[in-house]
Amino acid sequence: MRLLIPIAGLLAFAVALAVPAASGAASKPASKSASKKKTTRRRAPPRAPAVSAKTRAEANRQVLDYLARALEYPPENPAALIPFFERLYRHERGEATEPVRILHFGDSHTAADEWTGALRALFQQQFGDGGAGFSFAGKPFLGYRRLDLRSGATRAWTTDGLVGKNGDGQSGLGGISITTRLPRQEVFLVAGCSNVEVFFLQQPGGGNLMLYDNGSPVEKFATSGEPGPGYHRYTTAPGLHRLELETLDRAPVRLYGWVTENPRGVTYEALGINGAQASIVFRWDEALLADQLARRAPALIVLAYGTNEAGSPDWTGASYRLMFSALIQRLRQAAPAASILVIGPPDRLIRARGQWTPHPRIDMIAAAQREAALGAGCAFWDLREKMGGKGSMRKWVLAGMAQYDHVHFTAPGYRLLGETCYRDLIGQYAAFTRIREEDEQTSPNH
Repeated sequence: MRLLIPIAGLLAFAVALAVPAASGAASKPASKSASKKKTTRRRAPPRAPAVSAKTRAEANRQVLDYLARALEYPPENPAALIPFFERLYRHERGEATEPVRILHFGDSHTAADEWTGALRALFQQQFGDGGAGFSFAGKPFLGYRRLDLRSGATRAWTTDGLVGKNGDGQSGLGGISITTRLPRQEVFLVAGCSNVEVFFLQQPGGGNLMLYDNGSPVEKFATSGEPGPGYHRYTTAPGLHRLELETLDRAPVRLYGWVTENPRGVTYEALGINGAQASIVFRWDEALLADQLARRAPALIVLAYGTNEAGSPDWTGASYRLMFSALIQRLRQAAPAASILVIGPPDRLIRARGQWTPHPRIDMIAAAQREAALGAGCAFWDLREKMGGKGSMRKWVLAGMAQYDHVHFTAPGYRLLGETCYRDLIGQYAAFTRIREEDEQTSPNH
């Protein structure tokens, strides 16, 4: 099978970043009472120095060289992906009865949806658009977005499950929920689909909801009942829909998200939380997560954590490996048919004595993830090595592919990571397909 985008095509992503603009209007003069109060100013992050066109072009060339050399290093233990590849193979042959679903859990790199959005676009280009799949309800946190849909909500919703706001753990798939007790509160979603499902918390005294499709009320349903996961399904005509939910009572309503799907294709569902560590999953109610995860029936689960753990002194290599192994076990119990791909943390630099230097704990976190993944029969994709190894983030920043915090990527950088990951996965899928078809041709029953 020919790869969709050759490595030379990655040069299209090598765009220069704009120079950060100066800050806006001047502040209002402080009042006399305010001037007496002691204030603490936040230290402004260091601004990126100017980069010459020559330096940027050379850094772009080095980044692309890193990725070209990384072709020699496929995902470790690719045999763990065979169940996922089998689902893709049957789907291509017209034997699938539902979309092939991929769930990608992670931190801010995932929440940005540039990386996951690139993967989504490439999978759907080859295997068909299965729809958005699961997405969070409303606008649960600042900066939440999905590139393949639009969503929002009125203001009287509160979010549970964010880092630093643990809540009661009843946060469902992805660890995020929104709640209100007021009537006439709304959430909306604009997405292409023919099948819709609302994930909510069923609870005693739960309020009623009205579902609207393109402005017309279509169904009313209740969220009251015995405590546990609730689901409401709705089938509509294929195409683009503006879906809205409105609360009808002064009663509690807790929403987890929407599922919007088409009958066939791939869904790539980004479940990222800013600042999250992999251990956040253990704060989520296990039974609720298991029920919603089983309902999604994913073919592939992607785990992409590690950046924030590297900055935490709480972990040793041994304790992190044990935690990560337990996480894999928990997810596998809920979705035993899914393949699991662990993506190691990207390179990260810290500023010390005026110099950017490699973060000293990335090695430990990546090694613990690798050991846990391979020990549990998962595939492992070493993102740091794909980038070029320790210290390579410096070149990504100079190339305009990463931000000056030396932690996060720019939109072109995230898309480049997504294309690289897809290239590696589809290369393994091509090998799987070739071997499978050879076996079919040589089998006695052929």
